[in-house]
Amino acid sequence: MMITRYWIAFIVVLSCLLGVLDASAGDADPRYRACVKKCEETGCIGQRCFPQCKFSSEGVSIEGPWYMQEPLYLRWKQWDCQSDCRYYCMLDREKEREASGNGPVKYHGKWPFKRVYGIQEPLSVAFSALNLAMHFHGWLSFFILLYYKLPLKQEKKAYYEYASLWHIYGLLSLNSWFWSAVFHSRDVDLTEKLDYSSAVALLGYSLILAILRSFNVRNEAARVMVTAPLLAFVTTHILYLNFYTLDYGWNMKVCVVMVVAQLLLWAIWAGVTHHPSRWKLWVVVVAGALAMLLEIYDFPPYQGFLDAHALWHATTIPLTYIWWSFIRDDAEFLSSNLLKKTK
Repeated sequence: MMITRYWIAFIVVLSCLLGVLDASAGDADPRYRACVKKCEETGCIGQRCFPQCKFSSEGVSIEGPWYMQEPLYLRWKQWDCQSDCRYYCMLDREKEREASGNGPVKYHGKWPFKRVYGIQEPLSVAFSALNLAMHFHGWLSFFILLYYKLPLKQEKKAYYEYASLWHIYGLLSLNSWFWSAVFHSRDVDLTEKLDYSSAVALLGYSLILAILRSFNVRNEAARVMVTAPLLAFVTTHILYLNFYTLDYGWNMKVCVVMVVAQLLLWAIWAGVTHHPSRWKLWVVVVAGALAMLLEIYDFPPYQGFLDAHALWHATTIPLTYIWWSFIRDDAEFLSSNLLKKTK
């Protein structure tokens, strides 16, 4: 959802600046490091062995490509020797820590999640998928409202002048949540870049949309003047992340600027407008901000599944419904005003 994704970017940046995010204490543990090293050399952890860790003297897998050694439904996940060694060493080390009365720690920047059918963070995947479904429902109901319930112009076009902009927003939201689900399924370089790129694209476009709607920009030339420089910047930034370097610090700075700008625009507009559904906008902004406390007070996954980030994904599901409800109300409100003027 647009507003809540703004808050997540802002809070993450703030957390990084304040040093809230926990360092990866787990992968600095000598016992964990020794376990991973031995696993990569022998291909085994205790009685558990991994075929993808069996290499010839030339470094080639003895039993063929690793993705041909597993069931079809697991081949997509790209678990290699190092990944499996890290995962099972992490589980063993966490059992030892729990037995000695110590709490979980992060490994390589992530909490110790338990896989389900090869999925790295199953609840985050499920909630991302539900967010995607909620956006699809919202966009579809918006489409039906415009073209089947509200009056249309003679050329079968909607009276609502922001219709095409919200259609694009809907598609970008679906794309963003889809790659969020994929990324939480398996964190590799490709899925990470696709998730970051789709999120940046959504944030950049949402800033354009916030400017156009809050300032009620209807003239096509003026819209192009607003859109062109921002679109050029966002496109350049995405290309920079994908083909030069994935600079997390710079990316977060870019995101936080877009986040703050959009939040200010929507908050100021909600405060000065006489829109009949402005309360829905306030609910989304305030509730989204409160939900982001989950990102500040990060906690390890309960039973290896439910962490603060997954819980945040869950809270955005009802907020997405309210957000699309506001968009539909906005379409009805402006369409009604335009129809009154034409009579």
